Amino acid sequence: MSCGITISFGILDIVNIAHPAFIILGSYVAYIVNVSLGIDPILTAIVMTPAFYLLGAGMRILAANATLGLTEHHVTSYVRFAIPYPRMEGIAPDGQMWWSTATVVGLLYAASYLFSKKFTPVTYLLRAVLLIQITALVYFLFFAASFPHSPDSYMEGLVTYQIALISAVPMLFGLTYYVFKFGLIKKIALTVLTMAHLSLFLPLQILLQAIVLQKSVLFMPMLYIVFGLPLDIFMILAFYSWGMNWTRDPNVKRG
Repeated sequence: MSCGITISFGILDIVNIAHPAFIILGSYVAYIVNVSLGIDPILTAIVMTPAFYLLGAGMRILAANATLGLTEHHVTSYVRFAIPYPRMEGIAPDGQMWWSTATVVGLLYAASYLFSKKFTPVTYLLRAVLLIQITALVYFLFFAASFPHSPDSYMEGLVTYQIALISAVPMLFGLTYYVFKFGLIKKIALTVLTMAHLSLFLPLQILLQAIVLQKSVLFMPMLYIVFGLPLDIFMILAFYSWGMNWTRDPNVKRG
């Protein structure tokens, strides 16, 4: 991974962190398959490698038709840097897009009643997500012309807020995690792992949302509410919960 990043940076002067994002996603999927199905880890890795190669090739074929925009991020009045984000035209949903989306949503909602009781949390989560999309369908059916947001403003805001959230991780953990009796190395490790994970996940998240948004702004409300900033906040909570399960050092003073 480090060799690939070094080569791309040396040749293009760009740190390409999309590759590590795919590696992390593939590792997660391989781990889940190994734990849930009991398949040998080596065999899982052999299967996951070409699978995610095909996924990356497919995303390259379905690449977002977007230009690159820049927005400034101010750390202080003297320290600031430009943040790239994809810019694209907003496409209102036509009749075919609206009806096809409504059909898929209706079928998924009906199928949720066929799930067994052991999948109750997944059932309610799926229905909540579908309810958001149903609300968007109703809105665009009657008020499509008055939709105030564009993909440009949405993507710019998403990138800016994500970077601000990543920058705030040390302060958040300082107020909520460092006060417990964990060693300094564990505190630093949890902070670095959380920030690294979010940093590697950010380009993949932006790319996937851009691919969806280039089809229609019909999906923007669901992307914002479910797969936007709230998703990253849940990731931080997951890392925090993981860190709270680490063994505490009784010799460390509280705070």
